[in-house]
Amino acid sequence: MNLKYYRLKIPMKSPFTTSFGTTLDKDVIIFELNHDGIKAFSELITSEDPFYGPEDNTTAFHIIKNYLVKLIQNLPSPEKFNEISNFIRGNNMAKAAMEMLLYDYHSKVAEKPLFEFINEKPRGYANAGISLGIDKINVTLEKIQQSLDKGYKRIKVKIRKGGEVSILAPIRDHFPDIPLSADANSDYTVKDFKTLEKIDKFDLIYLEQPLYHDDIIYHSKLAKILSTPICLDESITSPEIAENAFEIGACRVVNIKPGRVGGLYNSNLIAKIASNNKGHAWIGGMLETGIGRSFNIAMASSELIDYPGDTSPNERYFSQDIVDRLFEMNDGIIKPFNSPGIGVKINESVLTQFKVEEGVLS
Repeated sequence: MNLKYYRLKIPMKSPFTTSFGTTLDKDVIIFELNHDGIKAFSELITSEDPFYGPEDNTTAFHIIKNYLVKLIQNLPSPEKFNEISNFIRGNNMAKAAMEMLLYDYHSKVAEKPLFEFINEKPRGYANAGISLGIDKINVTLEKIQQSLDKGYKRIKVKIRKGGEVSILAPIRDHFPDIPLSADANSDYTVKDFKTLEKIDKFDLIYLEQPLYHDDIIYHSKLAKILSTPICLDESITSPEIAENAFEIGACRVVNIKPGRVGGLYNSNLIAKIASNNKGHAWIGGMLETGIGRSFNIAMASSELIDYPGDTSPNERYFSQDIVDRLFEMNDGIIKPFNSPGIGVKINESVLTQFKVEEGVLS
């Protein structure tokens, strides 16, 4: 087995602003496994800084290089990898990069598209929503109209403490009936419950992760106050926490980011937990290239995923992606590729353009 990595710096099509900062360039780490003529790929979803979660590119790469590479030398099944990597605490994003590499490899060995290989009930397509960063309100309104014209099935806007009403009120005035949600990225605290109550009047599908990034207790208390359903994102890092969150009423919706929960195996378990608790699930993203996006769309093509996710086409974030095939959206639907595995490979010329480093891990 040969395992290579590529570090890339890809300019964003436009700045993407959330409550914890603005992204101008995406720093990406891609892995390429080559064994017996089969090439498999995966993407590490961490960023340069530990603002979304505790991992960043440096810490995750350290865990992969010094611990996880040893565990995939014999190309175990993804399920087995989940079992044998449990001795490493946390580091879900690092684990996910290796687990999804194994999923791509084994689905190619089985000659099955990834969406069929991982899903007990493959629907065959993903319902697409869009996530819009914080911007001037006139720009946001224009972007929403453009998104609706393209067929997106759900609009999500980022909000931050003190700016929630100034963002949501004009949107609802202009678009009173659209499926709308808001993402706070943990910008509020337990002291802000009264402020958050103002959000109820905007008829949101859900309010995503308003409180602390690792909390479910205060979210359960907030859920009893708000009529707006709570969606948890950063807090859901494992199937066990997802089960607990539903049990105490901390959420009615979960945003499943495969990289955040350790990979596709746990993503499936969390989707089943949401369904068993009469909740809802959708697939989120971390501004991935076409490599990481392929895994998200495969997971979003399950019948267990009943809400539109942040699964837009490649052109949404990058003027030029690093893959050889681009996803297309028609009427708010994106279909995964029917080729074995994720169905895409690296475009070498684009890789050369954005590459800042490459190396071999095994």
